Amino acid sequence: MTAVNQPEPARLTDQEFWDDYWTGTELPQEFTDANTSAYIREFLAVFDRFLPRTPGLTALEIGGAPGRYLAYFHRRFGYDVSLLEYSPVGYELARRNLEALGIPATVVQGDMFDQETDLPRHDIVYSLGLIEHFDNPKAVAEAHLRFAKPGGSIVIGVPNLRGLNRRLHQLISPSVLESHHVPSTDPRPWETFERDLGLRVLWKGYICGFEPSNFWRLERRNPAAWIVWRLLRILSRAWERPAMGRLRGLNSWAWSSYAIAFYEAPNPEDKALQAASDR
Repeated sequence: MTAVNQPEPARLTDQEFWDDYWTGTELPQEFTDANTSAYIREFLAVFDRFLPRTPGLTALEIGGAPGRYLAYFHRRFGYDVSLLEYSPVGYELARRNLEALGIPATVVQGDMFDQETDLPRHDIVYSLGLIEHFDNPKAVAEAHLRFAKPGGSIVIGVPNLRGLNRRLHQLISPSVLESHHVPSTDPRPWETFERDLGLRVLWKGYICGFEPSNFWRLERRNPAAWIVWRLLRILSRAWERPAMGRLRGLNSWAWSSYAIAFYEAPNPEDKALQAASDR
């Protein structure tokens, strides 16, 4: 495995935070036609577009309780799936959920930065909403690379906390910003670790348009915050209508709900072959 040379980054959340977050989650959980929102359908369509459709490939999600995306990838693409979960509560939740869904999966409780965490390399390694909980995105990206096969796929996704989304959280739910390293949600500086780690960008951009349902938590008790929160609740219901589909296709750093990047991990054998051909 590739050694993780970066010092472990500072964490903006800890096990207790995630244990509390996952406590009380009802099971089973899976994306189905009946319960999947327009936002999630748009989100999953991006994976349908960029992930290989080869049954038997191995996929590892880092920090993925309760395992809904792994269940989707197993059923949709035929992947053999695994999960590495930091939270003990999240680990147990994912294990029980995937078992209840009949999804054969390897679920491991562990820390991606712990060299004692022993997992095989996978064809696809991904995280959705992980890198922004640390102050050093390069160290987190390198931890992904540690578990990826040479030439495999790495996917990193983050909520977009810039522009309009940041302003709205500041107004109605500021604690969200406290548990996220906002600069890490800007994919432009990712170019540094992409270059340093030899990651080839397959696609990187903003997806899903503006999503009013992301602002469900009202923390500030003042008239302005309450009015904006109520308007967002009303708007979130309207956003589910098929006619709003075109708006979800309008994406920008200024308002889109999510940013995501698909990479190809470096393959030393390819470099050796290229060097030999250049002689």
